[in-house]
Amino acid sequence: MYSRALLCLFAASLSAPVLADTVWMKNGDRLTGKIKVFDGGKLLLQTPYGGNIALDWKQIKTLESDQELLVKQDAETGEKAKSLKPAESGKVILANGEAPKTVELASIEQIMKPRPLVEDFMWKGNVDLALDYKRAEKNTDDYDIDFKTTARHGRWRHTAEGEYNRETKDDVTTTNNWSAEYALDRFLTEKWFWQGRLEYKRDMIEDLARQRTVGTGPGYQFWDNELGAFSLGTLINRTDYEYSDGGKDNFYSAAVKWDYNRYLIGKKVEFFTNGELGKPIGSVADYSLDAEMGLRYKVTDWASLNLKAEKDLIRGTRDSDLDKTRYTAGFGVAW
Repeated sequence: MYSRALLCLFAASLSAPVLADTVWMKNGDRLTGKIKVFDGGKLLLQTPYGGNIALDWKQIKTLESDQELLVKQDAETGEKAKSLKPAESGKVILANGEAPKTVELASIEQIMKPRPLVEDFMWKGNVDLALDYKRAEKNTDDYDIDFKTTARHGRWRHTAEGEYNRETKDDVTTTNNWSAEYALDRFLTEKWFWQGRLEYKRDMIEDLARQRTVGTGPGYQFWDNELGAFSLGTLINRTDYEYSDGGKDNFYSAAVKWDYNRYLIGKKVEFFTNGELGKPIGSVADYSLDAEMGLRYKVTDWASLNLKAEKDLIRGTRDSDLDKTRYTAGFGVAW
């Protein structure tokens, strides 16, 4: 008897409809899945049968969703809708209890999942790899590996990143360096945070062999959502230089740090840039710049191709200036 009851319950669960968002197209097609984001004229619909599908917004008749979504009709303001309900062609209903609102699809600029201030746990990151082997009149081997990962729980955010570069020409090593950085942010409000960070750089070729930096200061998170993130921070740093001949320098500096990324074309392409511009307090160096900028193209949900430019510049050091520019192309994974 109990077995029969369990069997009936299992059969009923299989026959019960699975809740999903629905998009009606102007050509009569009806697609179901989960709305991820709308931006740049493309609605990204996650489906179990076709992965992420980018739909042309102009070809959508109406749509429906049981998710809470942030609907933006201009660049500055947005309205949280408890759900979306279908309406006549070219329109959608923003359902908020007793005050539903019908809007034109053409007036909507963005749709995304709102991100609350406090979340139990969020983890994301990427690893990029670039390799170049050239066998010609001069043999060249070039490696570049870097990673960045961020974990957020409640008002705390942890960021760790690192990079390794090595280049040889005819068995002579011309570049060999690595770096690692850890930053801890404590959010004081939804936007303002206080950061503490540690950074270490090691170069086996250049005269400036080691750099150690400890810094702290306030920052501001302009946005952090499905379409990307942008933050600025100001830091007071203590930096120690160690040269290849054993000489040492140390100084304090004021720095501005930025971290920006933006997804485009239905989250297929990501533009990113991050870095730090510092001005020493004293005469050890004139200024320093450590920055990168690039693009990632998503081949699958987890794999991507990437192009990146990096700049490492220090003016006014003890013996000579450090000025490195590096361009790489490779592949990576993200989560």
